[in-house]
Amino acid sequence: MIPTPSTSHLSAKDFESVYEPAGKLELSPGSASSAHGLSPGAEDTFILLDALEQDQALLKGSTICLEIGSGSGCVSAFLGAICGPSSALYLTTDLNPHATRCTLLTGETNSVPLSPVLTDLTASLLPRLEQQVDVLVFNPPYVETWSEEASEAQLGGTIERAWAGGEGGMEVTNRVLEQVEPLLSERGMFYLVAVPQNKPLEILAQMKARGLAGEITLKRRAGREHLHILRFWRPSHPSFALAAPRP
Repeated sequence: MIPTPSTSHLSAKDFESVYEPAGKLELSPGSASSAHGLSPGAEDTFILLDALEQDQALLKGSTICLEIGSGSGCVSAFLGAICGPSSALYLTTDLNPHATRCTLLTGETNSVPLSPVLTDLTASLLPRLEQQVDVLVFNPPYVETWSEEASEAQLGGTIERAWAGGEGGMEVTNRVLEQVEPLLSERGMFYLVAVPQNKPLEILAQMKARGLAGEITLKRRAGREHLHILRFWRPSHPSFALAAPRP
């Protein structure tokens, strides 16, 4: 069992602006998210770590790993423990300058050479990384909110940016889904956190239309949330090409 990376070097002040992988966020009264009874907490991080750990045989030997929206850097540090600190380039992106600093510190604390990039999603990485990414990870702002609430959170740089997903909780995720196929290498794997409000089956269908195979690889109930991990790959992936697709 791979231990969860340490984030003890980060303070309560850090977590005022960076999503905490071991806490629970307060929702604004009257927001669409509070109306739906949803509140993101630690479990979305931990189910993502579990999905990566169960696929460690597939992920070993990866050369370029990319986490979109790294926050504290916990997930990428964990990925580094799977792939090995010297065998891959660990890139992360975040629009929050404080998150890039926290990610760098988390990498140093856990002896994983993380390389944070201050950018919006993958804006500055294409076309340089076209069909080069072996592991792509995204824990998006998936909570359904008013569209205006999500826009204000993204522009305002508040902690709400980490969870306010707009209509269907999909406004940021939809932007990333457009960029997945161009990024993935021949052996590339994409891991996405979703909840039922995001309509996971529709996401699978959307990505199939973009030429990627996919499945729901993990499900877990956490309080009022029902978390899903979706996993995508190219049909020509060497580990899946001869296997029959799962229903």
